[in-house]
Amino acid sequence: MSDYISHDHEHDGIDRRGFLKCMAWAGTGVLWTISGGVLVSKTLAEVAKTGSSLPTATDLSFLQISDSHIGFNKAANKDVTETFKIALDRINAMSTPPSFLIHTGDISQLSKPEEFDTFDQIIKSCRTKDVFYVPGEHDVINDGGKMYRERYLKNVQGKGSGWYSFNKNGVHFVGLVNVLDLQAGGLGQLGDDQLEWLEDDVKGLGADTPIVVFAHIPLWSVYPKWGWGTSDSERALGYLKRFGSVTVLNGHIHQVLQKVEGNVTFHTAMSTAFPQAAPGDGPSPGPLNVPAEKLRSMLGLTSVQYKQGKTALAVVDSTLS
Repeated sequence: MSDYISHDHEHDGIDRRGFLKCMAWAGTGVLWTISGGVLVSKTLAEVAKTGSSLPTATDLSFLQISDSHIGFNKAANKDVTETFKIALDRINAMSTPPSFLIHTGDISQLSKPEEFDTFDQIIKSCRTKDVFYVPGEHDVINDGGKMYRERYLKNVQGKGSGWYSFNKNGVHFVGLVNVLDLQAGGLGQLGDDQLEWLEDDVKGLGADTPIVVFAHIPLWSVYPKWGWGTSDSERALGYLKRFGSVTVLNGHIHQVLQKVEGNVTFHTAMSTAFPQAAPGDGPSPGPLNVPAEKLRSMLGLTSVQYKQGKTALAVVDSTLS
């Protein structure tokens, strides 16, 4: 079976075989590397069995967390604050702390002040203090994201509705907002203003600059019937075609899915709150009830490591079990 996840062009998403291959990886954690332009995966179980070590002499490492949904208290997880704390405990226990965190949206369940307050109190316990955010649709319910931007974009030069970019160790990061104007079926949308800004933002960068893009809703068509995609993402990705290494990190779907298309590696993260069903497995998306003993194996976080001068970005998913 190829390491490339094939497309189901009829449904403009991944096929069932490719999805099941992804989910088989997700429960154990995966080390991703790119060698000669080919994506290679190795589960953390395989790493441990062979005695191999994870990259340590890196110039940059950062960690993605997503979909905390503070305030959610239904059957799928009655205590999302506890599982979020467990995720932070895992970060704090790392022998080499990440340089910073990226949170890819849905901090809250209903964008209530008290939900944001709870999140803010918990995140203070993290050893890594530098956190970059993009909103999820649950974060902008009441006021179009005004409260969210006031709280979480204070330390960046946000443009428009909160998109921005920054540079770290030779890597160019772009945080995009695709949850403020949802399209039919819940598809995300970036909009002309943001797309024009993106084109201008990367215009002056050399083609050998590694690019990391992060947004809440996937920038590839995972399953449009459920709104798992972004209607104008092709235009955004068109501005990135000339770059040799582009990594796109998303949340929203609460499970690990990965795809490689040319120079672009797409990766969606697990939630720290609750899992969702596989694309098309049921009538609609939503919290998935699983046995209590299985829950933590379907929640997790993502670590990314980059060494300057290399095209490889190693992406490792680990669960909370």
